[in-house]
Amino acid sequence: MLNIEDLHVKIGEKEVLHDINLHIKEGETHVLMGPNGSGKTTLLRAIMGFGGLDVTDGHILFKGKDVTRMPIHERAKLGMGMLFQRPPTIAGLKLGKLLAVTSGDRAGMVSEYSRFLRMDTFMDRAINLGFSGGEIKRSEVLQLMVQQPDFVMLDEPESGVDLENISLIGTAIARLLEKDVHIVNRKKSGLVITHTGYILDYLDADFGHVMCDGVFRCHGNPREILRVIKTSGYKECLACQKI
Repeated sequence: MLNIEDLHVKIGEKEVLHDINLHIKEGETHVLMGPNGSGKTTLLRAIMGFGGLDVTDGHILFKGKDVTRMPIHERAKLGMGMLFQRPPTIAGLKLGKLLAVTSGDRAGMVSEYSRFLRMDTFMDRAINLGFSGGEIKRSEVLQLMVQQPDFVMLDEPESGVDLENISLIGTAIARLLEKDVHIVNRKKSGLVITHTGYILDYLDADFGHVMCDGVFRCHGNPREILRVIKTSGYKECLACQKI
């Protein structure tokens, strides 16, 4: 599904990602952990194709195509989707209108998923305008569920929301990633950034990675990695040889 090979990324004159290699197969969900400022969000933005980043070396392959220089809308057409940590407010666009445009032949999903995420009363409201933290996250997840991307990137989906919203959002994301389908038959893949690990209660992730200072420090079982981080902080990851 996604193959990143020897990726180097700069912001301005500073290189923030160094020699990144990552391979995510169809049906797999990977979790990315690491301290603040380590480059996790930058990696997701580079995969999605956002501006302000300069890929100086390496390649991003998606479904066998080199998308390294491809614009965002073309990557979205291929099947990429992303949930932002801090999505913008769009005062001039109602949520229902956006969903009507993006749903295409999946218009029937809008009503079903909006009720499931308790967003059905928000259709005539401007996107994220006056929304609480939990409502913003539910709105973002709803947009992804309607879009139905094959590869889902989630930047701290549980941040800034209460436990009830985490449960609802986690259940919806698990549904989006087809976690009720055996991995052999699963078509959706994901890359999820988390600090707290709460989202792991819903996603049953396949692999975990730790990034520090723009470099992958270790890889392994995501729950075991989280346990080590909670016990010893990131110092154990810095010494890890699983690279």
